[in-house]
Amino acid sequence: MQQRAETIGAVAKAGRHEAVAKPLRVLIVGPSLDLVGGQARQAARLLAHLREEPSLEVSFMRVTPRLPGPLAKLQQIKYVRTLVTTPLYWAKLLARVRSYDVIHVFSASYYSYLLSAAPAIIIGKLYGVKTILNYRSGEAEDHLQNWRLTAVPTIRLADVIVVPSGYLVDVFARFGLRARPIFNIIELDRFRFRERRPLRPRFLTSRLLEPLYNVGCALRAFALVQKRFPDASLVVAGDGPMRAELEKLARELKLRNTEFIGGIPFEKMAALCDAADIYLNAPNLDNMPSSITECLASGMPVVTTNAGGIPYIVKHEETCLMVERNDHEAMAAAAIRLLEDNELASSIARRGLESCRQYRWAAVQNEWLNLYHELARKGFVEERARETIP
Repeated sequence: MQQRAETIGAVAKAGRHEAVAKPLRVLIVGPSLDLVGGQARQAARLLAHLREEPSLEVSFMRVTPRLPGPLAKLQQIKYVRTLVTTPLYWAKLLARVRSYDVIHVFSASYYSYLLSAAPAIIIGKLYGVKTILNYRSGEAEDHLQNWRLTAVPTIRLADVIVVPSGYLVDVFARFGLRARPIFNIIELDRFRFRERRPLRPRFLTSRLLEPLYNVGCALRAFALVQKRFPDASLVVAGDGPMRAELEKLARELKLRNTEFIGGIPFEKMAALCDAADIYLNAPNLDNMPSSITECLASGMPVVTTNAGGIPYIVKHEETCLMVERNDHEAMAAAAIRLLEDNELASSIARRGLESCRQYRWAAVQNEWLNLYHELARKGFVEERARETIP
């Protein structure tokens, strides 16, 4: 027993020296970086920062590989795209995973998890490569509850589960899964904090136009605001399957000064935030929306529902005004309250900016680096122990 302990200790020490001697090889697996969406945006930010770390050698792999030549047209066809690219993605995983020390897998829920994240975890396990499941969906509770046979057992195979909020830590704990929180990254230097005095009735909402984000609630709230402030304006940024339906709703509500501008690349978000004075966020389900923290970084007061993980990142009357889900009357009342109480709006904006500092790269950098090296040392120790212990 003593000999075994001494051997493991020596191997662990060797592992630390090995980690210093050569960069740790990390493969990040995630959505295409040119997509408009929170997960792709976070993957791009993390990848850019990690590639500046001398202790790491970081590569990226898309879950939807590009098809060559004429086959690329197949990726424009829904369902066909999945049927064609998924087997290719699995083949690429089998070919590449063994070359890395740590696999960091970005994950949403449901079929996205099943077809993209679960195979990466299983293949990592097959090759003895340490895996991080970076789960980011606000639909986690429903996913884990209703996909128990495929979700929970495969998630348990991951060496570490990382989530961006305390909300998801609590959700995973209810299913006997231990998750580690590491916040989303907000690039504060890209956003200009602007004191909005007086606060103007210029509104912004910027979510995907899908049912769970309930942009219709924001439109109905704005209709009530516009009765009080006839010159109020609203920019609806984002695209999705509900766009035509929501544009029709805007016409039925007889909204004026309302513009649907479609999906906006991240590079243009700072200017969009700077131009608006109040942000409306009306989801029924959410996790840790970067759109809220980006608005806070720009000095824009936020009116939001209390969906999912939102109460974990902002507090009512401190860093936002918060209302119940699907209550457009309460959302309108909160927006009007901000317009009529500039002192409240200014104090919320100042505290909101301060709360954003915990999401800077400097604040989360060591958490990622420590996790990677911790896993790599563990893998090194296990491998060498197997080789040296009879």
